[in-house]
Amino acid sequence: MLVGQEGRYRLAAARVGVIGTGGVGSFAVEGLARAGVGYLELVDPDVVRPSNLNRQLPALQSTLGQPKVEVLARRCRDINPELTVVTWQEAYSPHTGCKFVRPDLDYLVDAIDSVGAKIDLLATALEAGVPIVSSMGAGNRLDPTRLRVADISATKGCPLARAVRRGLRARGITGGLTVVYSEEPPHPLLSPRGIEPGERHPPGSMVFVPAVAGLLLANLLVRDLLKGNKR
Repeated sequence: MLVGQEGRYRLAAARVGVIGTGGVGSFAVEGLARAGVGYLELVDPDVVRPSNLNRQLPALQSTLGQPKVEVLARRCRDINPELTVVTWQEAYSPHTGCKFVRPDLDYLVDAIDSVGAKIDLLATALEAGVPIVSSMGAGNRLDPTRLRVADISATKGCPLARAVRRGLRARGITGGLTVVYSEEPPHPLLSPRGIEPGERHPPGSMVFVPAVAGLLLANLLVRDLLKGNKR
């Protein structure tokens, strides 16, 4: 009723790859599956861990130790039995990029955490002309209303976006990439248990910001597909 029969057919015919299925990526997958996208490739090397329970869609007591991509694939097929889901339990890297950045995919979603891998994925997709939307930093933040959509060149206040801009600039790319980022300054961790002073630690997180960021990515992609556009 909202998108019409033609829109429904466009989404059912769409082929989308989601690189990274953690806090942001898992909710992007959920949005795409429930919107009626007909083909998904899910890429993530990790299994569900207790530390994922606070924010990641596949993380349940009953799924601990299971590959995230397989848990999500089962969920997607349960939502839509006609959906085709291909899983890759491996990490994106410059050496594996050609497996995941392909012209037969209509769109890619970047939701990976590694800065180096993220920059390579984005640059590879842009250079190959494969449409992609990307999430910047969602950790150490609490307010999902501070999330914004912008070209990478217009981002501000996000340390990850700054690093990505710098890395892309080194490859001759200064814009043309739509991202979801937060204007909220990252919060300092109040009680990093088990971490010694000066030791690096993972970002703190709650479900709200990663979930909304993932759904925003899915929304951007779906609206473009419905219009026949590709970012």
